Amino acid sequence: MKRHVIEGWLLLLLFDCVLRFRGFKTLHEIVRRRRVRPVGAAVGPSSELLCHAMELACVFYFKRVFCLQRSSATTLLLRSYGWDAEMVVGAQMLPFKSHAWVEIKGAIVNDKPYMLDLYTVLDRC
Repeated sequence: MKRHVIEGWLLLLLFDCVLRFRGFKTLHEIVRRRRVRPVGAAVGPSSELLCHAMELACVFYFKRVFCLQRSSATTLLLRSYGWDAEMVVGAQMLPFKSHAWVEIKGAIVNDKPYMLDLYTVLDRC
């Protein structure tokens, strides 16, 4: 578990730098291009354990972590262990709000299950 928290923390740092210096477009490209790493069946950690590790990494991160940074890092962490994770970006029009979360096979894994009731999906990558 400690290893997964450290991996999550490093991914948070990566996406913090990407957002600060390169912007959303580069972040989107990184997530879109990263493929699921093939892993033998039942070898890697569960998606729940990896999401929990990312939550802990967010707690130990040196500043507030926003949903886009957290979701992109979670997506890459899950994909690196063979999970077919998908980052989803949604928006609510009035009042305008946007939000990002992660899904595996259509099930939200790093947020509340009712996000699809609150937000219209804008993009999946």
